[in-house]
Amino acid sequence: MLIGYVSDERYVALADVLLEFEDGETSTQTRSRASGAVYAELEPGQYRVTLSKSGYGAKRVRLSVSAGRPHQFRLLSDGLLGYAWPKWVRSGEKSEFRVHSIEAYKLELWRYGWKKELATKIGWFDEHGPLATMQITPDGDYTQTGVQWNKAGYGSWQHAQHVTAPVRSGLYYFHARTAGGRFFSFPWIVAPAKPQAKIAVLASNITWNAYNNFGGRSNYIHADCLPPTPTVNARLELSRYNDPQFGTWNAEQYAPLSFDRPEPINHVPEDVQVTDPIEGRAACHVAPAEWRLLGWMEREGFAYDFYAETQLHAGQLDLDAYRVLVISTHPEYWSSRMYDAVKAWVFERGGRLVYLGGNGLNCEVTLPDAATMVVYNGDNRKLQANLAQYESRFGMRKESEAHLLGVVYTEAGVMTAAPYRVMDASHWAFAGTGLDNGDLFGQNSLHERIPGGASGHETDKISPSSPANVQRLAQGLNPNDGGADLIHFETTRGGGVFSVGSICWPASVLVDAGVSRVTANVLRRFSE
Repeated sequence: MLIGYVSDERYVALADVLLEFEDGETSTQTRSRASGAVYAELEPGQYRVTLSKSGYGAKRVRLSVSAGRPHQFRLLSDGLLGYAWPKWVRSGEKSEFRVHSIEAYKLELWRYGWKKELATKIGWFDEHGPLATMQITPDGDYTQTGVQWNKAGYGSWQHAQHVTAPVRSGLYYFHARTAGGRFFSFPWIVAPAKPQAKIAVLASNITWNAYNNFGGRSNYIHADCLPPTPTVNARLELSRYNDPQFGTWNAEQYAPLSFDRPEPINHVPEDVQVTDPIEGRAACHVAPAEWRLLGWMEREGFAYDFYAETQLHAGQLDLDAYRVLVISTHPEYWSSRMYDAVKAWVFERGGRLVYLGGNGLNCEVTLPDAATMVVYNGDNRKLQANLAQYESRFGMRKESEAHLLGVVYTEAGVMTAAPYRVMDASHWAFAGTGLDNGDLFGQNSLHERIPGGASGHETDKISPSSPANVQRLAQGLNPNDGGADLIHFETTRGGGVFSVGSICWPASVLVDAGVSRVTANVLRRFSE
């Protein structure tokens, strides 16, 4: 009979896993097949199951065998990974570091700004028992429930692995290095205990989680739920690749995504500095790219307080304590609570919003608890058939984000990059740049996935939902009229919004004089 399937942390089928089933009287041994399927002749009842495969952590689980749904056995490959829990805190609060390693490792905490600065040495961690630093993942779909590392075998206070957040707000990274030379880094968002600066900067950590496919699911891979059988060949099986309509979001409901997972997409190699090119497919639009903006702000002397988007949602960011709020790179997923709070602050209380990113606020999420989010993509076929009415996934449920940002993402120009052309050189944003109408800026970028300029990767444009007084200051030269609109508008209550409409902008701010000067002009003007 079919007992279940075995897969790894990517939900890829594992063949030739050795399994032993014990019920107290008998022992039955079998191996998984090429599809990961596990067949054995077992009587219904309770079994202790031992799984073993070279290159993966062995484990034991309790299993009730019946003629029902096949069980999802999960194994974790050997290696080095980690994350902090919670991933966002305020100064003085504690997080637990949860590291998976098959050998002794050293852990340090670094602050990522203009320079990487060692914050504290945490120590060495090794094995009192064999492979005691190896983590264990639950069976089933733990993209919904979290990997819950340290839950098994760390019940004593003597095994507590906590770090107190430093006084200084910012983006921090834990550095883990094994005795054998492996290295892995993972981010930690430290907000101030109380406001310190005029400018608050939001980390796009909800987007980080949406793109994190650890466990086999993200909002882009098996977005609605895990299929009943693990993947053997992604190109042949995933709808993302074999559906001509890009059927990633062709469902009405989507299973939750847990924040309680490692984020390999946010890893920064040990030798990489803030001025280095951003290598890799994912790093260019998540934390490593956001670090470039923070480094630039410190280089230019702009003091800031750093927060997670989830802290804004939870009410831990007092917008009225700040003159400016900066969102950057790829803040694609927001809750209605976040949107309403920022919109009221801008339009009713004179707040100044600086949007230095692209494809922002494009889809609504809810956060049922501190560890979980639910994405409301809806059925993409409905959106594509009604773009004039909805403009975005967020617009399908609430309103177009252009009401707040002044721009909204469209597919034109996607996966291209180009410079901007100045359209209104008289605007104060171009003061001191030496740029005239028709001139180009933003030619230089650290964005290596899609090189070509500051307007790119994904771009936003003015739409019918934009405020009537929106000013287009510059436009990207991306093909098919896909260039980002760089815009500014003011509100009747003294508020203002400046938007660049491009994911690539933060990757250019350190290396392009025009992008740097425009950004500095906006932050100085809005901070007054």
